Amino acid sequence: MVSSLVITGGQKLKGEIRVEGSKNAVLPILAATVLNGGLNVIKNCPGLKDVEIMIEILREIGCVVSKEGSTIIVDSSSVNSTIVPEAYAIEMRSSIIFLGPILSRFGKATIGHPGGCDIGPRPIDLHLKALKKMGTKIQDAQRGFIYCEADKLKGCDIQLDYPSVGATENIMLAAVFAEGDTYIRNAAKEPEIVDLQNFLIGLGVNISGAGTSVVHIEGAANKKLKNIEHVIISDRITAGTYMVAAAMTGGDVTLKGIVPEHISATVSSLREAGCRINVKRNELHISGPARPKAIDIIRTLPYPGFPTDMQAQIVTMLAIARGTSIVVETVFENRFMYVEELLRMGANIKLEGRIAVIKGVKKLTGAQVAARDLRGGAALVLAGLAAEGVTTVSSIKHIDRGYENIEEKLAQLGALIRREV
Repeated sequence: MVSSLVITGGQKLKGEIRVEGSKNAVLPILAATVLNGGLNVIKNCPGLKDVEIMIEILREIGCVVSKEGSTIIVDSSSVNSTIVPEAYAIEMRSSIIFLGPILSRFGKATIGHPGGCDIGPRPIDLHLKALKKMGTKIQDAQRGFIYCEADKLKGCDIQLDYPSVGATENIMLAAVFAEGDTYIRNAAKEPEIVDLQNFLIGLGVNISGAGTSVVHIEGAANKKLKNIEHVIISDRITAGTYMVAAAMTGGDVTLKGIVPEHISATVSSLREAGCRINVKRNELHISGPARPKAIDIIRTLPYPGFPTDMQAQIVTMLAIARGTSIVVETVFENRFMYVEELLRMGANIKLEGRIAVIKGVKKLTGAQVAARDLRGGAALVLAGLAAEGVTTVSSIKHIDRGYENIEEKLAQLGALIRREV
């Protein structure tokens, strides 16, 4: 079913919404439910396409999965397959995260080469290199599959060449039933890594260091893990996206259910652009300026730096700012694909490799545009909210992978937006 979002711009967003659970936290935690061979009750799960695919993979390998509102219940006692089907792997890059837990529990795992958004090369070599170091024999890319086998995974010292979130998570999960201790050095520090650690601690795993550059896992080859109930952290990128929506429309919005420290880099940039932001324990109030101010330079960096997943949204805001801004993308090389669509709406943006020079224009104009990846798609919706006239965003399957009912949440704030099939 091919859908589009049709947006009539010019409405100031006002009101309050609750931010859903984190996409990037729930996906590895759902994969981790394979480990305990028991009951996992996961609360505050967002209703996303990627979550549906994870549920299908869990069912495919033999788990019994049920869903009650935002709670997902996984019984992994009946797992009877170690193969993640190619059809699901192609759909979603995060499917690679099943390698660690399946291999850890069963000593073998097979997965199709992962797909996902086309935002540039995101090689899985860091994952495979680490698993090899832990004693895994890997046959790669035979008929599009990766075959992994290990008589017994062994804990070891792993130095990551880059602080990859996915590789850090996969090693954490693989190390659970390994013999001996595993140290991940130059580990990713993202909040989602901390949430995964908290989940594993709840299962009874001895693990520490998440949120720092060294994560330590004490492997327990024959340990029986516990059943668990766990609440997913809120989505910091979704929160940031709605903050930019308020900033671009001169709005007045309250976000509930946030974790302030997770969004500090985005808050800092939006304050620089002229937004007034008040943060309480788990809510945030943002008032947008009549017109945003330019920001001299923003560089995307691994956490706690400015997130690459917020780059498209901030560039879109700067497209209507007063003055010239520079945004440097240091993480993914194809992150600027959405710029071509913004130019159709009247933006003045020049690209040189991984650098965008944005000369703010007074207004954008509605147009027919296409989402080519998740965050770029969300940015086009933001552009439509602030543009004059009607904007139609097609290929919104990408947006649905990362935002729960985006049109309903924005309509709740007064946006004129509807989904058309």
